[in-house]
Amino acid sequence: MYKQIIIVRTDLKIGKGKLIVQCCHACIGALRLTNKKIIEKWEKEGAKKVVLKVRDLNELEKIEEELKKNKIKYFLVIDAGKTQLEKGTITCIGVGPIEEEKIDKITGKLKLL
Repeated sequence: MYKQIIIVRTDLKIGKGKLIVQCCHACIGALRLTNKKIIEKWEKEGAKKVVLKVRDLNELEKIEEELKKNKIKYFLVIDAGKTQLEKGTITCIGVGPIEEEKIDKITGKLKLL
């Protein structure tokens, strides 16, 4: 089984709409990094997506390091600074679709947003 993971910082003071847009950037960015055959399998399974939360940038960077260490592709969302955040603010990470058991080893302890 495959799923896509979006990991969001909860320390940023942004509106719900902005948060949703950041998650959309993560979703699309991660999808573009994924093999088409995996995307097809994921879609046939129902295109499972899970949004998880981290407290702050430090916690997000720890997840990023684990992804790098395990050679898992990910998409880091860096805000353009046109609305509610300063340019260059890292907001979230998108991963996958990827095998659930592979990503759960890294993100399995995170809570749902």
